[in-house]
Amino acid sequence: MRKTAPLTKLAMVFLVSLWAMLLDSAAALALLAAALLAMFALARVPAGSYKALGSLGIFAAGLAAMQYALGAEAEFSAVVGLRMAMMTGLFILLLATTRIQDLTASLVRQLRVPYEYAFMVTASLRFIPDLLAEIKAVQEAQACRGYSNRGSVARRLKNYLTIVQPLVLRSVARSETMAMSLELRGFGASRAGSYGTSIAFGARDYLTLATLAAGTAMIVAMRFYR
Repeated sequence: MRKTAPLTKLAMVFLVSLWAMLLDSAAALALLAAALLAMFALARVPAGSYKALGSLGIFAAGLAAMQYALGAEAEFSAVVGLRMAMMTGLFILLLATTRIQDLTASLVRQLRVPYEYAFMVTASLRFIPDLLAEIKAVQEAQACRGYSNRGSVARRLKNYLTIVQPLVLRSVARSETMAMSLELRGFGASRAGSYGTSIAFGARDYLTLATLAAGTAMIVAMRFYR
């Protein structure tokens, strides 16, 4: 995965997410999720990515359980949980195996996206792991001060404000610091940019894209012409 071009991995994220949306069988989605786990193992991602994946699995299981508790069929509940886990897990794999500057370079040079918009997208992706870490840190800090997520729904929502408030304040402070840093470095002053990285396609990328296109065509045919 690390030797694959960023644009190929971005295409994989969107096409496999499309597969997850089109497939309506829990068994097929479970097979797709197993393939995603195998890709995590082969890519040798950092340990922090496995923690995020574990948290995602717990959330997906909770989402499926909630659907089932609300009266949905077991098959449908499993499909909802697996879809969410697949689509989010793909982004975790993308971020774990791709440098943000390489992704920005691909969007600007290969897709011709204006640099300001490309930077905005990649910066948002970059801060997802940091935001998850901050949520955990704030929860632990508030737990030391007596925070509890038990009780009635109204009480839980009220208590959850003690997590949201500091999280919003920290996010605002981070964005102000980032804006000041970008302004001091002259962000947007020059239209020309330079990137010290290679994002060109290789044989591996063409093979991957051909496989993704064939898989997409097969799943679309199965979904709409069966």
